[in-house]
Amino acid sequence: MDLSAAVWRKSSFSGGNGGQCVEVADNLPSVVAVRDSKIPDGPKLLFDPSGWRSFVAGVKTGAFTIPS
Repeated sequence: MDLSAAVWRKSSFSGGNGGQCVEVADNLPSVVAVRDSKIPDGPKLLFDPSGWRSFVAGVKTGAFTIPS
């Protein structure tokens, strides 16, 4: 898939210390792309918009929290 028109934005949870950073491009009509900001030319995860909304909802409710 051609992602050349993607506008990447860093997660609000990514600190400014150069640590683990996730970038999301949600400006494309039929896909939401996710990448590691430290490897911008590396692999990307692609979600359809409804799958992305479901994923974000799960993150907000703690569905993916690893118990300590």
